[in-house]
This record gives sequence, C-alpha cells and structure tokens, in this order.
Amino acid sequence: MSGLRSLSSGLRALQPEAFGAEPSGERLARIQRSPHFKDGVFQNPGGTARTRPSGSTLDLAKAFFDKDTRPVRAPQGTIPVHPTTVADLAKPPVSGVRVTWLGHSSVLVEIDGRRVLFDPVWGERCSPFPFAGPKRLHPAPLPLAALGPVDVVVISHDHYDHLDLPTIKALAGTDTLFAVPLGVGAHLEHWGVSPDRLRELDWHESTEVGGVTLTATPARHFCGRGLRNTQHTLWASWVVAGERHRVYHSGDTGYFDGFKDIGAAHGPFDITMIQIGAYSPYWPDIHMTPEEGVRAHLDLQSDTPHGVLLPIHWGTFNLAMHPWAEPGEWTKEAGEAAGQTVASPRPGEPFEPGGRVPTDTWWRSVSGPIARPWDAQEPVAPPERRSDDLNYSGS
Repeated sequence: MSGLRSLSSGLRALQPEAFGAEPSGERLARIQRSPHFKDGVFQNPGGTARTRPSGSTLDLAKAFFDKDTRPVRAPQGTIPVHPTTVADLAKPPVSGVRVTWLGHSSVLVEIDGRRVLFDPVWGERCSPFPFAGPKRLHPAPLPLAALGPVDVVVISHDHYDHLDLPTIKALAGTDTLFAVPLGVGAHLEHWGVSPDRLRELDWHESTEVGGVTLTATPARHFCGRGLRNTQHTLWASWVVAGERHRVYHSGDTGYFDGFKDIGAAHGPFDITMIQIGAYSPYWPDIHMTPEEGVRAHLDLQSDTPHGVLLPIHWGTFNLAMHPWAEPGEWTKEAGEAAGQTVASPRPGEPFEPGGRVPTDTWWRSVSGPIARPWDAQEPVAPPERRSDDLNYSGS
C-alpha cells in the first residue's frame, strides 16, 4: 500500500500547476453542506445536464476537423482591436457605468465608483500547457497592469478560458479581492492568493465590496481542470449591484428557466453580459446559441427589451465548430428581431450603456461569409428536462 501511495504522490507532483488544487478541509466540508451538492457532485438547476458531447467520438472528430468548415472558424485577417489607453480608463464614466470588453468573457465594469473585472484571461492559450490548446485569435487589448487598480476580480468557474493561471498569478501580487464560486478558492490559494482576499460564495449568497454587492446566481454548466474531474467546484453567473446601477454576467451556461427568477430578484439591469459563443448541437445543455442568449437577456429584464446586451464568449478563442464570426452576426440579428439593443464593441473599446453604444459590424471585414442568416434557422426551444440525463464529468 505504501508503494501505491508513493506512486500516487509522484503522479500528483508531475501534474501541471495549472490543474490547480482540489478543495479540502473546511472548504470541502462547506461544499458538502451546500444545498446544491448532492451524490458527491454539484447539481445544475432543475437537475443534471449533459456535459460531455453527445454522439460518438468519431462523429465529433469528423465535425471538428471537417475541411470545409475549418477555414471559417478563424478570421481571414487581423481582428481590429481598440487601442485602449490608460487615459481612456482614467476618467470616471459620466453615467456611472462603463464597460470594456477585453475579449472572450473578460470584461472590466466600472460601476458606481468601483472597478470589477470578470473572468480575466491574458494568457496566450486557454490550456494547462503553454505549447498546446486553443490560442488567442487576437492579442489582449492592453497589458493587464495598464488596467489600473481593480477592486474585485470575479470568476464564474474554473475552466481554462475563464480562470487563467498566469493572469491570476499577476493579480495575486496586487491588493484586489476575488469573488469566486464555492471550491474555486482552492485553485487561487494554490497559486498564491491569500485566503483573506477570497470571497467564496454558493448560489444566492452575496458579499459587499466598497459599496457594491456581488451575488452568485445559478448557471447551467459544469467544472473541472484536471484529468479527473470531481465536480467539487461550483459554477455561477453573477449580479453586481451598486447604489444606482446593476449589471449581470452570465459566465458559461445553457439556457434554463432560472433567468426569469434572477431578473425578478435582482433586475432590471443596465447591461447584461451574455455567453453566446462556442455553442453546438453536440452540447446544447451547457452553452447558449445567440437566439437563446437574447432570450436569456429578455428573461432577465422581465420580458421587456431594456438596457444593453453585450455578447461575450466569442471572437477570441476557437472552441466550437461554428464560423468564427457567426455568434456576433446572429446575436445582432436576433437582437434586432426582438427590438433589443446589442452592443458590438471591438475588443478593448470602452462604452457606457447609458450613452453611445457601439453597434458597428467590425467582424465582417475579417470574416468569411456566414452560411445563412439567423432567421433562416428553426426556432430554438429551451432544453427540456430529460429523464435519462446523466451528470458527466468531462472538462
């Protein structure tokens, strides 16, 4: 037995640092007390969801490596990145809210005098290895240090395209606080963030930072960074409420009826940042299509076009089989059909939801043609609960 323990310890020592750490001790005990933790894993709203792709591995490989679709999954030119400067971000927003989409799901939100940074990823690849894995399609709009002081960093879940080791290590050397879902704090402590700077929340729990309240709200997704996914870290969407303004960040999620409940409890919102990229019929439960993203925004706003929808989780990493620019194009069309304002800033372009909202279709200059318009699709119904759903543990 001692030999097996030594082998196990040796294998753990060979694991990449980016795998992070498993929750243990009081952190694990708190996880096990969560009402959303059952049968040894965190549960999705309404029950379990498929988190591994449906279909066979061969079918998935054929779709991913299809020679006809691969060329349109990357830009045909250089993505226009806004040359954000320190001066752009030094002036306080006139309206009280300013948003800077930095690519993928990374967003800097300045709200009622506080600065909140969501899912910061400055790494070149979203992968545990520096030499493999999805690579950025455009550079970060500005160096991380050029953002200036950040009051709180919010993490939605522990997947590599949302929780980035080099970025967290850089932020660990600052004074910022971190708001994270249950269990995710184990990774951050492993990477040098002191426990007193962590605010680790279950769904529906809140913390206050400098006059703004951050609330972890449900999402329909999953977690995991290592070869063995124990589902012991939670995933979440987030509400940030200041004295006068409110914003919502979806993290990664499939469409579910809980958006209405979140909106009723915490809305309406000046802006929602909604995941609309990396969708596929192979994994409909855990990522939203553009049409579902617009529907989620309307649910959050009590079925009324209101505020601004900022599409996120697209344009920076190639994580699915759809054309690179399709999420931006289709969200714009779905928003217009619903009478909803959809922002389309270039990566790094600051804007105020209460002021001039960028709506330029900048991706068209570097994109191949989109195969068909959004409204040529069949309407997408919300995922139905299936009695044969299984809680898979893929990453």
